[in-house]
Amino acid sequence: MSLSSIIDFIALAAIWGSSFLFMRFAVVEFGAVPTAAVRVGIAAAFLVPLMLWKGHARVFRRHWLAVCLVGVVNSALPFALFSFALLAITTGLSAILNATVPLFGALVAWLWLKDRPTGTRVLGLAIGFLGVALLAWDGASFTPNASGIAPAWAVLACLVATACYAVAASATKRYLGGLPPLVTATGSQVGAAAGLLLPALWLWPAQLPGSRAWLALVVLGLLCTGVAYILYFRLIEQAGPARALAVTFLVPVFAIVYGLLFLGEHVTPWMLACGAIVVCGTALSTGLVKLAALRPQA
Repeated sequence: MSLSSIIDFIALAAIWGSSFLFMRFAVVEFGAVPTAAVRVGIAAAFLVPLMLWKGHARVFRRHWLAVCLVGVVNSALPFALFSFALLAITTGLSAILNATVPLFGALVAWLWLKDRPTGTRVLGLAIGFLGVALLAWDGASFTPNASGIAPAWAVLACLVATACYAVAASATKRYLGGLPPLVTATGSQVGAAAGLLLPALWLWPAQLPGSRAWLALVVLGLLCTGVAYILYFRLIEQAGPARALAVTFLVPVFAIVYGLLFLGEHVTPWMLACGAIVVCGTALSTGLVKLAALRPQA
């Protein structure tokens, strides 16, 4: 990757790592679906004027339907699912589960785009999903905790969310290739906001949330979504979807640090060990690390 892409990569990891912290602050007062809806609504309000100022209105009009549909899969569903999960599990665990995105990305690219993996990448998929299974097994309790939600359902919600990210990445590559990153980022948030509007109104909290929850959503919308998605789609365009998805390697590191500093969360050795297995499998499955013995012979 170029130096500018590396800077984008690290900045994106730091920003997305903080998103779990801000989601936790917001979801306890707003609820999962309203949290996601306000987040993407703020992001759309930030990005639309920027896109018009850059002169991309015509491009957006030509591709609005595809871009908005990708946004439902890439933003609306995952944001709501992760917000739901954070009612029952820690930000660190949710971020480690988020690191499975490249695993699902490689699997979806294989099945949909016919991007057949090498022996090394198949081994990586197996190792990565083993790590996920071990991590999920440790928290696979269907007994509701203080939030009224069983941790196992929260883990499953995170995994469905990461699968959505993977599908959206392949869809972006197949249908939105060549579009300016700002158009893709803006359209995705507009589509997500439209998709979540009615469910959010239906589930809006009866008691007005406090200032901390609103501030958390503003940061989520502007920084963790608006700015972050510009960086993300720029990485897809410049470095490819596999390398862009690999940003999830670093996200758990930042998320765990933020959780320790600001929430006093406890990180178990089992979580770290399973997270390391997931990261190793992901590195192999995305082709970032290759084993010479498993490379095809010329």
